[in-house]
Amino acid sequence: MSRVRLATRGSRLALWQATWVKERLERQGALVELVVVETQGDREGLPFAQMQGQGFFTKAVQEALLRGEADLAVHSYKDLPSAHPDGLGIAAVPPREDPREVLLVHPEAVDEKAPSLPLRPGIRVGTSAVRRQAQLMQLRPDLELKELRGNVPTRVDKLRRGDYEAILLAQAGLKRLALDLSGLYLRVLPPTLLVPAPAQGALALECRQDDHHLKALLEHLDDPQARRTVAAERGLMQKLAGGCQLALGALAQETPQGLHLLAWYGGKGYQARAPTPEAVAQAVFQQIKADSPEVVCESP
Repeated sequence: MSRVRLATRGSRLALWQATWVKERLERQGALVELVVVETQGDREGLPFAQMQGQGFFTKAVQEALLRGEADLAVHSYKDLPSAHPDGLGIAAVPPREDPREVLLVHPEAVDEKAPSLPLRPGIRVGTSAVRRQAQLMQLRPDLELKELRGNVPTRVDKLRRGDYEAILLAQAGLKRLALDLSGLYLRVLPPTLLVPAPAQGALALECRQDDHHLKALLEHLDDPQARRTVAAERGLMQKLAGGCQLALGALAQETPQGLHLLAWYGGKGYQARAPTPEAVAQAVFQQIKADSPEVVCESP
């Protein structure tokens, strides 16, 4: 019987994701133990823009793998920086949850006739992601943007008690946790209005490169379509040398004509279609470079 020590953050969503993987490995006869790891993002309450380094929610979990304290890590893929530590690799990308953004609003702050977003002028909107902040500022410069930290249930609680009139969250987290959102106005935003983060809604199952037995055990959890779309989005992120706090939105979708990649960067929207993740990421990157000649940070 295979024994797998599965490293995860301790947030409610992270534990849900880890338990989802644990249950599927146990169906294959594995004995799985959860190893909860505290990360920089869990310890520090600073705005993300003021935190040092990258991988606020992933680095400590990866270090547990490298030290041999765990065998497998489950990450929200969008939290991973573009560069992987030596010795680790993504063994599987399970089927992806809905990648779109959700706007949650107090009913009294809703204005269905308002431009772009159904929000009354000047209300307080909570989000800490620089990507969300930048797109919101472009869509509705009248809004008051405020930092919003904490796990998903905590953020919803802060909205309910009136710290904000509206907040932005990932639809994937809300669906996975099945939170009670009664009494709140909910609008799922189309990607053409607000482009999600690269790999939003996807999980990354990471292990040591030399653990061939575990990699074989994880093969059945890998979804080729999810892997391809995430590769296109993160391929663009890597070319811009970015991490999870880069002001970049990117969403790839499979079409009969090939991969279609929609992106938002530097206040502008971009899109391209190509047969492979590498080709479509490169096509959008070239468009960005044409608009912004100062972008010279393509990673090797």
